[in-house]
Amino acid sequence: MPPITIYLILIFSLFIPPHPTTADQSFISSLITQPGLDFVKNLLISKAIPTLTAARISAIQKTVRIPLIGKVHIVLSDITINRVNVGLSNIKPDVTGVTIFGSDVTCDLSMKWHYSYGTWLGPVSISDSGTARVKVMGMETGTKLGLHNQEGSLNLYVMECNCHMRDISIDLNGGASWLYQGIVDAFEEPIISAVTKEIIKKLKAGVIKLGSVMKSLPKLVEVDDIASLNVTFVDDPFLSDTSLGFRINGLFVEPKKDKYLCANKLQPPVSCSDPKKMLGIALDEAVFNSAFSLYYNAVFMRWVVDKAPEQNLLNTAGWRFIVPQLYRKYPNDDMNLEISLSSPPIIRVSSKQDIDAIIYADLIIDVLQGDDTIPVACISLVMTGVGSVQITGNNLTGHLKLDDFTMSLKWSKIGTLHMFLIQPVMWTIIETVFLPYINARVGTGFPLPIFRGINLQNAEILFQDSRITICSDFSYKEPFDPSRTLVYSS
Repeated sequence: MPPITIYLILIFSLFIPPHPTTADQSFISSLITQPGLDFVKNLLISKAIPTLTAARISAIQKTVRIPLIGKVHIVLSDITINRVNVGLSNIKPDVTGVTIFGSDVTCDLSMKWHYSYGTWLGPVSISDSGTARVKVMGMETGTKLGLHNQEGSLNLYVMECNCHMRDISIDLNGGASWLYQGIVDAFEEPIISAVTKEIIKKLKAGVIKLGSVMKSLPKLVEVDDIASLNVTFVDDPFLSDTSLGFRINGLFVEPKKDKYLCANKLQPPVSCSDPKKMLGIALDEAVFNSAFSLYYNAVFMRWVVDKAPEQNLLNTAGWRFIVPQLYRKYPNDDMNLEISLSSPPIIRVSSKQDIDAIIYADLIIDVLQGDDTIPVACISLVMTGVGSVQITGNNLTGHLKLDDFTMSLKWSKIGTLHMFLIQPVMWTIIETVFLPYINARVGTGFPLPIFRGINLQNAEILFQDSRITICSDFSYKEPFDPSRTLVYSS
């Protein structure tokens, strides 16, 4: 079973932890609401209980005076917590931290007992041994955790940790009748104290391990060979009486690079129309623009079209009446179309439930003669489109629809081209070649930065000026390979 620290992390963030960058850059905000915290708390408890069971407590020994017998040395050993049941639980954030409560907790222990005492017969002593069962009832626990940003990492520490028990019952197997009352009178308080200390030690140890794990996590999450996501925490977490939120940088950067220069805007709080949603994630339009800029700089947005639905457009004969001089100079020669972006696309998120896109591209017409590729003309295109987005699994996917375009001749080796004649051909090429290519890629989308095993459910997308907010419930399914828990879901 994965270590409990993996599950503790879920309480504080559904995002992969951070990477140092400029402190005031934040383009993705997340908010875990009270329903989300309750879900994670229940998951935490189900995974934490096995770490408390099988805990061994140090032996307890004491010499007590028993009426009519005298001094008896009693040793309780192999004290083991076998079962823990949490009756009621709660997780409560406030402006100072996050507190996890447990009440009506019961705990079953097993142990061995041994006693010995001397007699008036001199060196002769009497001893006996056996087993016992202990039931702890009415236990209450509370752990308050502090959270703050430390150089882009989330620092987690224990502010308070306590455990209180109301009562215990002891059931002895074997032993004389006086032994029961002797153990109850002498060992009830030591047993309570020992169990309390062990549970507090386990809780604190879990938080310490969590802090260590968070500091050792990858600081950039690679999406592919071109891009990584900068997941630096920005500012301290923001807490209220009903939610826990984070701001991260959230921009796409080159692998091994730690920041992307972009004008920053103050992110307003994440807001969902349905307060019952467990999680909110807000993405600024700068996130998308950083991705397009990065792929553009990597010369990734360039491709050659050698097949098309209307294949006649890839032979000069198909252009005979549109660009006659092309056909006269290169009769019946095959062609390629080289499409490349001349600058990064610009994405604008509006409150009209859509995304506006402006795409700048150059289209070069190549004529193929044997092994030679001859560029004959270049047309500059400015395309405007309307995009839509949706959640597919844990990916944010999109679809682009052409709204309009303008074009101009950039250069030509075959004389003047009449743009009004070429415009219908360009429209066909954009609709049947360019847009399907783009939509095939944005249709795959990119994974939202959440832990493997977390699955978004019933997600809805809200549009606000300059950002998209995803409001969703989620479930958890333990990953097949627990060591890869801290990886993008997709």
